[in-house]
Amino acid sequence: MKTMWDVQQLLKRYGVFVYVGDRLADLELMEAELKDVYQSQLLEAKEFQQALLILRQERRHEEEKKAR
Repeated sequence: MKTMWDVQQLLKRYGVFVYVGDRLADLELMEAELKDVYQSQLLEAKEFQQALLILRQERRHEEEKKAR
């Protein structure tokens, strides 16, 4: 797993589709949904950590873009 698309596909496997319209809100909601899927023991720890890292990097990138 290396990209946001991969994270979206992972969430889609569990019936999670996220589109709020605001990119930062989408990322926050994806993170919350990812945590729920993990806490339901449907994901392995490594897969969860990779997805979480990608989401947080993307959120940081979006926040920096907004600050400019």
